[in-house]
Amino acid sequence: MKPVIALIGRPNVGKSTLFNRLTRTRDALVADVPGLTRDRHYGHGKLGKKPYLVIDTGGFEPLTKDGILYRMARQTEQAIDEADAVVFLVDGRAGLTAIDKEVADKLRRSGRAVIVAVNKAEGMDRGIAVSDFHELGLGKPLAVSAAHGDGVSELIAHVLSAFPDAGEEAEKDDVLKVAIVGRPNVGKSTMINALLGDERVIAFDQPGTTRDSIYVDFERDGRHYTLIDTAGLRRKGKTVEAIEKFSVIKTLQSIEDAHVVILVLDAQQDMSDQDAHIAGFIVESGRALVVAVNKWDGVSAYVRGQFKEEVEARMKFLSFASFHYVSALKKRGLSSLFRSVDAAYKAATTDLSTPKLTRTLIDAVSRQSPPRSGIFRPKLRYAHQGGRNPPIVVVHGNALEKIPDSYVRYLENVFRDVFRLKGTPIRFRFVTSENPFDPHKPSSQTRSKRPGRNTNRRPGG
Repeated sequence: MKPVIALIGRPNVGKSTLFNRLTRTRDALVADVPGLTRDRHYGHGKLGKKPYLVIDTGGFEPLTKDGILYRMARQTEQAIDEADAVVFLVDGRAGLTAIDKEVADKLRRSGRAVIVAVNKAEGMDRGIAVSDFHELGLGKPLAVSAAHGDGVSELIAHVLSAFPDAGEEAEKDDVLKVAIVGRPNVGKSTMINALLGDERVIAFDQPGTTRDSIYVDFERDGRHYTLIDTAGLRRKGKTVEAIEKFSVIKTLQSIEDAHVVILVLDAQQDMSDQDAHIAGFIVESGRALVVAVNKWDGVSAYVRGQFKEEVEARMKFLSFASFHYVSALKKRGLSSLFRSVDAAYKAATTDLSTPKLTRTLIDAVSRQSPPRSGIFRPKLRYAHQGGRNPPIVVVHGNALEKIPDSYVRYLENVFRDVFRLKGTPIRFRFVTSENPFDPHKPSSQTRSKRPGRNTNRRPGG
């Protein structure tokens, strides 16, 4: 499971700048649960040799008792609880402050691994930049510049050195792991209970795993599955903050650990930004996906039509997924739901023939050539499979870095139809052949349809 790294520090020390550099994007998955004053941002770490999740937080002033800063502090405390390691960012130009000492005391009591990063150290002697911060007693501080990238690679390599490579974590077995995710109160618990309570289902409870996600082995129609249950996240009784009812990081880790994800939407509620954010993260993670619109029996024909129109408008990037309109409470539609789960997993893990891939590529180009870019027109020569779950199609040719996103979407639709890849995202990796007269090295890009361009904010980044 990917480690989780939280970026913590007082206001204006450069946490968001570091987050953008680590994720190589300005996009983020946002915990926009109603009632929050400041959001935490989540993203895939893309700088470093190991995969990880990174959390950006607001400014942390732990002694604040009310107002916006108090809510921001509560958000940050939640991020610390969710993290496996903390990067404590301080300002090398401002020097050590009283608030830095307060934050350090809080982090010392958290039990998390803490690495002090002294930001804004560009142009400074590194020894001088970090000298004040040894006083924090949190190990050797590292000098970085989030804005310029100085020392950031060394920082993330140091943080990740404590975690095993993804390949070192062995799979327990080859059963199909299915995560059931969605925002609170959409009916995840009811759906899981309906699945496990069916007469054809034999369930085997197992101990809880990392971050309280519950793994339940069960058998359905002769096939073995493991359900990853994140529905138990909501605490009973009084809660101080709405965010305590819904831990985004648990959902993200469940998505990462699954083979197939069932995204549960609520037909009785308007579609929220959080629905779109979670859906975008699933696509970005490359997971096979099935969408279950729950409580369908409880809405009128008019509402059904409105809901479908909203899905079409806000989630066009999920056009590859099967949609099922179900009632978990009345156990309607669940059998067909799991047939789509099986089909999505089969599509995500299928072997794609190299001759057929190349023929499909040539046919697609013959029907619609890629547009020119200046005097050049990209030339696509042949294709082969570069990975599974999600399927990766490696395309070789010339000037492929000039292929626009619209043409990538065209190729995706063609390959999906030919190979019947329903329920899984597709990735394209373009490899430009070396030109002996070009001083530049050949390039390689992995491209996919970017989720969320049809919403007011990009989900899942």
